[in-house]
Amino acid sequence: HSHTANKSNLEEEYPTEFLNSLSFNGVPEHEIQLKVSTPVILLRNLDRSIGLCNGTTIMITHLGENVIRGDIIGGSYDNTTVAIPRIVLNVTQHRWPFILKRRQFPIRLCYAMTINKSQGQSLDIVSVYLPKPVFSHGKLYVAVSRVRSADGLHILVDNDGEIPPYYTRNIVYEETFLDVNATTESHTGDQLSFYHQNNSNHIITTMPAYVLQLTKTYTPIAEAMEIDRDEPRQ
Repeated sequence: HSHTANKSNLEEEYPTEFLNSLSFNGVPEHEIQLKVSTPVILLRNLDRSIGLCNGTTIMITHLGENVIRGDIIGGSYDNTTVAIPRIVLNVTQHRWPFILKRRQFPIRLCYAMTINKSQGQSLDIVSVYLPKPVFSHGKLYVAVSRVRSADGLHILVDNDGEIPPYYTRNIVYEETFLDVNATTESHTGDQLSFYHQNNSNHIITTMPAYVLQLTKTYTPIAEAMEIDRDEPRQ
């Protein structure tokens, strides 16, 4: 009788409607509205051998009650057709007197993603939205290098007035560039100057770049590097 009473109390304190309304990091919503040609991102590792890993983006091609089919977008398994089943997901990050289980497709809608989630993907068209400059080493490089061709790269910078329009900061660790023997090389035309590291292995290392000009051709702005144009390209 005590067990039954405790269960009844829990149901009154945590009604189903309340539990269904909760959202958690890495856990799909109770209700997901989907249609064919919707892009989604996978939230669990299902089968690494066919590219079904946490963070994989998929374009939905078929909707079923218990299985969704779609094509992987980008990466080594680009255009691979996969099936995503409903699975039981446990929510453990809250100290409740019970374990919350949600039986759902391990996906979220993915019309946009963070820079971290985009790592490892190669895409034909990429739009990078920067409402503020990146805040850690290498993030800007990861963002702009997701695209296969410069023609497919589009960048929107929403500066706050601290730096000129069409520019954003590139954060790098100064220690990365210690003891680097480098000279500059220049090319006429657009007058693009860049660093080239002098060593036997011809290893190219990005030099300290605190600002990048976000045009079709962008370059670090430093003492020995400059780019002259009448106005930045859109």
